Amino acid sequence: MTKSSSHRYLPPAKWLTLFNSLGLPFKLKTIGYSVENRPIQVLVFGKGMKKVLGWSQMHGNETTTTYALLDLVSKLLTPSSSYLLDDIQFAFIFQLNPDGAVRYTRLNAVHVDLNRDASEQSQPETQTLIDLFESFKPDYCLNLHGQRTVFAAGDTEKSASLSFLAPAADFERSHTPARKKAMAIIARASVAIQSDNQWGIGKYDDTFNINCTGDYFTAKGVPTILVEAGHFPNDYDRLMTRKLVLSALEHFILSIHEENFTEEEVDAYMAIPNNFSHLCDVAFTNVFVIKNDQITNSTLFVQFEEELEGEKIIFRAKHIENENIKVAHKTYDLHGINRENPINLEFSPKEIAKTLFSLL
Repeated sequence: MTKSSSHRYLPPAKWLTLFNSLGLPFKLKTIGYSVENRPIQVLVFGKGMKKVLGWSQMHGNETTTTYALLDLVSKLLTPSSSYLLDDIQFAFIFQLNPDGAVRYTRLNAVHVDLNRDASEQSQPETQTLIDLFESFKPDYCLNLHGQRTVFAAGDTEKSASLSFLAPAADFERSHTPARKKAMAIIARASVAIQSDNQWGIGKYDDTFNINCTGDYFTAKGVPTILVEAGHFPNDYDRLMTRKLVLSALEHFILSIHEENFTEEEVDAYMAIPNNFSHLCDVAFTNVFVIKNDQITNSTLFVQFEEELEGEKIIFRAKHIENENIKVAHKTYDLHGINRENPINLEFSPKEIAKTLFSLL
């Protein structure tokens, strides 16, 4: 079984078409070029004294936050949001890694993770972001990403549809003034966005790494908020997640406008459950398998791998063995239907997955 999505793939040409369709009164400015000489562009708007720098698709296959950032710009340019533009100036890079966006890969064209390059600054994409950071001199940063379907909100069965992080500024994970502001902003959004039994909000690992952009900027004294757009049940296009990310971004901007952060909000941030990676896409229960001439009744797990084909993302099913898996996003009980024809676990992971879906 395969799934597909024409929505998740967002190369530069498609993104630019979406941007132009908004009919914005502001123009993009090219501030650098990727390894393969694709332009990296920034949109600067607003006239306030506070400054917010945001960037998306640092990893080329993490497109949900790019859509949400476009949605945010549209909202900010409505008459009801004019007071925010009077208070805040924004600089948004929608695609920091255009080469990765074309390939639908996490890494750039020379296989470097741009979110592990902040200190060395070996890549032109990283250099472009750092140059903008130093010239724009933001008061706040928004570091926008996407995460896999395996993450749960705490030690629960709920998918982490949203995950946040106020990155550390040092190995001690100190609550520096900049980090405390980021914590408070995240806490306010987490309280305002009501999760339910289907999905939850998680907190990402805060182990310090100066090579990570968020840690690097926080260490320089700028509150930085990392957003991870996760999986909403049965939403492989991530349309619901896009709405949740937009809601979070709106709450962030309101908090930046209002400020007046409190210690209680820092405590509320710390209370957000940590991400746990114990979910999978599909589980098949009561299925007979054979391995080493032994036949047993088992539960088998399947994960979807994302592959670019043409203009679509294909989700290909693959059997996985992971003792940490607790629950799947979808479960099928096969009721021992294949007792007379058990699945051979010596077959390839893709063959096993294909056989499992054929039994439905």
